Amino acid sequence: MTSKQANGLTPRQLEALCGRWPGVTRDIKWGADLVFSVGGKMFVVTPSDGSEGGRLSFKVADERFLELTDQPGIMPAPYMARSRWISVTEPQRFGTAELQALILDAYTLVRAKLTKKLQVELGPIPTLKAGRK
Repeated sequence: MTSKQANGLTPRQLEALCGRWPGVTRDIKWGADLVFSVGGKMFVVTPSDGSEGGRLSFKVADERFLELTDQPGIMPAPYMARSRWISVTEPQRFGTAELQALILDAYTLVRAKLTKKLQVELGPIPTLKAGRK
């Protein structure tokens, strides 16, 4: 039995993933970029129309920044690299589950910088369902 691994992440899939997480808001910024934020702080951005090859930009942990940007299809995010954001310029090179896990990590990192009070109000950190991670 062979199963084909799903690759990439469309704006619709991103919406389905992040849209149910506590405190997440979605917005269109800079004309056509779909931006997901928690507590008013961005954690992932993608072109809303799927252009630019479906590029995904998001926050990563400091210790993963160099490791990830050394991979083909990933670069430091323009204007945001000093804040340890990466840009996945070729999302089709990566499994959907891997991208989902990285985006959940981005949400968790940004959420951890919110006030303790707001973190408590948001409730438990979401997890990915088995088979999605």
